[in-house]
Amino acid sequence: MTVDQSSPQTTEDFPFGPDHETWEEILQSQGLHNGQAGLVSGPLKNPTHEYPEEPGIDARDFQIAGHALTDVQRRRALDSMARYLTYKRDHMLGYQFSQDTDGSRRDLSRFLDFHVNNMGDPFDRGGYKPNTRVAERAVLDYYASLWHAEWPHNPKNGESYWGYMTSMGSTEANLYALWNARDYLAGKMLLKTKSDGKQTLTYVEPETSPKNEKLVTPVVFYSQDTHYSFGKGMRVLGMYNVYGAAQKFKYMNEKCPIGDGWEGCRDGVPSNKDGEVDIDKLYKLVKFFVEKEHPILVSLNYGSTFKGAHDHVEEICHKLLPLFEPQHLEHELTFGPKQKVTRRRFWIHVDGALGAGYGPFMRMASAEPHVFHWTPEVTLPAFDFGVRARTKKGKSVDMVSSISMSGHKWPGVPWPCSLYMSKVKYQMAPPAEVPVIGSKDTTFAGSRNGFSPLVMWNALAQLSYSDQVERCRIATELAEYMERRLKEIDITPSLEVARTPGSFSVRFRRPNARLLAKWSMSEVGDHVHAFVMPSTTREEIDELVYDLQTSDAFIEPAPHIEHEESFEAQLAALPSVELADGFISLGGVPISGRGME
Repeated sequence: MTVDQSSPQTTEDFPFGPDHETWEEILQSQGLHNGQAGLVSGPLKNPTHEYPEEPGIDARDFQIAGHALTDVQRRRALDSMARYLTYKRDHMLGYQFSQDTDGSRRDLSRFLDFHVNNMGDPFDRGGYKPNTRVAERAVLDYYASLWHAEWPHNPKNGESYWGYMTSMGSTEANLYALWNARDYLAGKMLLKTKSDGKQTLTYVEPETSPKNEKLVTPVVFYSQDTHYSFGKGMRVLGMYNVYGAAQKFKYMNEKCPIGDGWEGCRDGVPSNKDGEVDIDKLYKLVKFFVEKEHPILVSLNYGSTFKGAHDHVEEICHKLLPLFEPQHLEHELTFGPKQKVTRRRFWIHVDGALGAGYGPFMRMASAEPHVFHWTPEVTLPAFDFGVRARTKKGKSVDMVSSISMSGHKWPGVPWPCSLYMSKVKYQMAPPAEVPVIGSKDTTFAGSRNGFSPLVMWNALAQLSYSDQVERCRIATELAEYMERRLKEIDITPSLEVARTPGSFSVRFRRPNARLLAKWSMSEVGDHVHAFVMPSTTREEIDELVYDLQTSDAFIEPAPHIEHEESFEAQLAALPSVELADGFISLGGVPISGRGME
C-alpha cells in the first residue's frame, strides 16, 4: 500500500489527550513532522465536542495518541471510569441487567492471565487447547435440563439438544436461530458430494422451479413488542415478515386476514396492552400464509424487552398445529435422483432473553409452593422443548425448535453473553470440520469468548434451585413494591403506572432527560420502564420515587449543548422519498419503541 504524503492533513489547533497537547506536538514527540504527518491522519475536529458527553468522565483522559500514557495518567483514567460505573450501577433501573456480579472478580480475576478461546463446536476437543469447553458444556447441560431437552448432547440422536454460548447477547442467538430456521425451512443442507473424483462437502438447496419460490421462502411472524434486533437479523439474512412477504408475492391486493390491514403488520403481529402477541391475529395471519404454501417461522417472546410480557407459547402451539397438518408436518425435498429428505415446514423460536433464565424457577415455585415456601402471583406459561401438541390422529409433536437466553440478564454476569439451543435434527448436518481450528464449524463466530462460560458456570454453581426461586421472589416483591410506591405519587397528570402480571418491569410516564440519564431508563414514546432485578434495593426505589416528586421532574430544560442534535431532529431533516410501484418492503425499522433506541 502506498501512503500519499504530498499533502498532510490540516487539523484544528486544540488540546488532545491527558497532556492537552496539540496534534502537531504529539507527532513531533514521535519524530513525525516536516511532511511525515501523512503517515497517520489527524482529527479534523475536536472529538470531545463531537461525541456525547458522559458527566463525570473527562474524555481527554481516554484519548490515545502516538505516545503511551504514563502509569499515573492511565490509572487516573481507570479510576474515573470506576467511579462513573459505580454510580451508574447504583442508579440502574432502566434495563433488565443484574448488577450482582461481585463473585466474578473474587473468583475469576486470575483467569485474565490466560487467552481462553472456545473456537468451534463446544462438543469437540478442538485444536486450540486453552479453552473452557468443559464449563460451557456444563452450563448447556444445566439449561437443557431446565428446558426439558434430551441431554447430554448426543450427535447420533436427533431429539438430543445442541447449542453453544455466544460472544454477544441474545442478538447473536436470535440471529443464529433465524439463520438456522431459514436454511432448514428452505430445504438447504450440507451433503457429501464427489467432484473430479474428490469427496467434498457441498451446501445445496432442493430442486424448485421459479413459480415455486414461495415453497422455500419462509415468512417470519413476531409481535410488535419483539426486540428490535430481530428485525435487524431479518434484514441481514434477507428474510420477510408478514408485510414484506405480502408485497414480494403480490398478496397486497388480497384482503388482509386481520382488521388492522397489511399496514398494521408492517412492524410485526399486533400485541395486546400487556405486550403479549395477539393470538387470534397471529393464527389468522399464519393460516393465510400456510394456505399460500409458505414455510412458517414464528418467534415468541418470554419476558419481552419493554413490558416483560410472556407469550403463551403452549397455547399458541396447540392452536397452530392443526394449520400445519398434514403438509407442514412432513414435506419431501429432492436434491437428486437418489437424494431425498423429509422436513417439517414450521419452526417456533422462543426469544427468552430474560424469561428463559428465571421462568423455570417461577414455574417450579408455582407447581411446588410447599417446597419453595412461596407462590408466585401468576403461573408463567410453559415455553420450552417440553411443549408438545397432538395431531388430529393423536400423534404427539414437539413444537419448539429453538430457544435463546441472555446470561447477563439472568443469573447476571459482567458482560453480554447468551445461549442458543436447538436440537440435533435441526442442524445443517453433517457440519464441516475446519482444519485450522480442528473442530466442526457449527457456531456463528469463529473465535468465541471462552471467559463467559466460566463466569456463567461460576454464577450457577453458587445457586441451588431454591436459591434461584428466592431470587425470583425478591425481584417480584421489589417490583410489587415499586408499583405500589409509584401509584402513591399524587401528581397531575398521573404517572400512568402499569405492570404486566408476573413481570419485573414497571412502566410509567416519562420524566425529564436528567432523570432518564441518572437512572439509565429506557423510553418508548411517552413512557419509560424500570426493571427490578434481584440486585435492586428498596433504597434505590425510594430514591427514584423522591426524584419523581421534585418540582422539575417532568420539565425539560432548554438544550445546553449546541452540537448535540436529537435523533428526532435528524430524522425530520431527512427528505421523504416516494417509492416506485412494485417496491418490496423488508419490514419497518423501529425508530421509537422496543425500549432500546
